[in-house]
Amino acid sequence: MTNAAGRPNLSVDELDSTGHGSLAQLLTTGPFPEALRAAIKASRLSLDRIQHRLALRGVTISVATLSYWQSGRRRPERPESLEALRHLETVLGVPQAGLSALLGPPRPRGRRSRPTTMMPIDALWARRERVASLLTKVDTSSDVKLGRISQHDRIEIAADGGQRSVWVRQILRAEQDGPDRWALVFETEQANVLPQVVNLRNCHLGRVVEDTEANIMAAEMMFDRPLTRGETIIMEYELLFAEGHYPAGNNTFARKFRLPVREYVIEVRFDQSNLPARCQQFSVPAGDDTPSRRRNLALDAAGGVHAVALGFGPGVFGIRWEWPK
Repeated sequence: MTNAAGRPNLSVDELDSTGHGSLAQLLTTGPFPEALRAAIKASRLSLDRIQHRLALRGVTISVATLSYWQSGRRRPERPESLEALRHLETVLGVPQAGLSALLGPPRPRGRRSRPTTMMPIDALWARRERVASLLTKVDTSSDVKLGRISQHDRIEIAADGGQRSVWVRQILRAEQDGPDRWALVFETEQANVLPQVVNLRNCHLGRVVEDTEANIMAAEMMFDRPLTRGETIIMEYELLFAEGHYPAGNNTFARKFRLPVREYVIEVRFDQSNLPARCQQFSVPAGDDTPSRRRNLALDAAGGVHAVALGFGPGVFGIRWEWPK
């Protein structure tokens, strides 16, 4: 397969090192200007040629603007600029949302500009008041300082149809100096059933608080030390339910994102003795009440399904399943 230029698409792992690191590394850690410079250099295209190929796609953008973006003097923020950036990613042969995911929230403009409004942590939860009350008992100040690079959830479903465990792997990037923890919120549908947090990697448990009436828990996942701006962390942990107390979870698992995530992978693995009749991925953008996108998923040979979201959020993304009648 070739791109619009007729030049073979290259995996980012195949590209040469540029600047302060390889393109693959910069697409993970940023910052945006350095990643864009590395992608342009790897494409071997001049800014004039890039402008021309964008024009063939119906995108009007000046060479000066492209230069400003890669120098860091400006960055794409308006809707038309973000649309141009999506086409630019294709022209440069980088993964979808590979550059746009590095932008973070819009910067305030002007001396008297108000800070950018950000969705509260509890905004996407059905029982907002209960979640908000629980979060007052843990430190959430680091949350706004952490960019979501990658999230991988693997849910194990037991033979009785309940959730046995949830394994989580996250890659986070410090957007400011100082973040030292991740705030975890987890909810079950079944009364008096909450998991233990075990098998932690690159983090340890801080405060853990529970609302047993609402079946919601919050926990501080403490880093080994505060992160500096631009630094990344790979964090793993597992939510493990006691044997014989596996919650059904309404036959659904979903992750809530109040900030965009560059890549989200969700796996659901079923016991071979009890496989679902149907599985479906769904997403609910912030502000919507019902799923806007659905797609049926086929079980693999091991009895599992997975779905991938790129550049997703804010919103809810998950998988639901139905058992044979």
